[in-house]
Amino acid sequence: MNSLILASSSPRRHHLLSQMGLSFEVVPADLDETARPHERPESLVRRLAASKALAVGEKRPEALVLGADTVVALGAQILGKPRDASDAERMLQMLSGTRHEICTGVSVWSGVRGLGYVAVSVAHVTFRPLSPVEIQTYVATGEPMDKAGAYAIQGGAGRWVESYEGNLETVIGLPRDVVERLLKRMAGEKAWGSEKHPGTKGRGSGS
Repeated sequence: MNSLILASSSPRRHHLLSQMGLSFEVVPADLDETARPHERPESLVRRLAASKALAVGEKRPEALVLGADTVVALGAQILGKPRDASDAERMLQMLSGTRHEICTGVSVWSGVRGLGYVAVSVAHVTFRPLSPVEIQTYVATGEPMDKAGAYAIQGGAGRWVESYEGNLETVIGLPRDVVERLLKRMAGEKAWGSEKHPGTKGRGSGS
């Protein structure tokens, strides 16, 4: 396999990818992650994961680039990373006592081959009601500041979770089963269904 690059500075993604036994380099992609008007959560993470992989792939066409993006959604409201502590408190107040959706997009891209794939994994988390003091105390730890939806399920916010549905790694930010599937598809150089990367030149039907 080509040298692998993770187009993300997220320590959670770094840790999960390391657990797969893969050797890789970290080259973060610097992109505007603002949602477009009326953009759905799954469409947003699909677009951003692909854009991150392409952005880094343009600079390193010899490498295989892995991009990912995660958002939390409550109905039509998309929650990315908080701007500041006040924004983090606002997000957590919204999520208090709710069942909300987490979408993680994963993309792989090879510039040399002009071939890539993208897929989206969806999970749901239910929080118990949170008190203002709980929210303020958690935000004061600084943990929410680089997390979609302003919380880490594997961190201090884990005690608030009443239940979750789906892959826990989707909530953390990088479902390894999806990564493995896409890398296998890339190794086979055969496009598969909706996972064909937008705008690729590789062969296959796509959708």
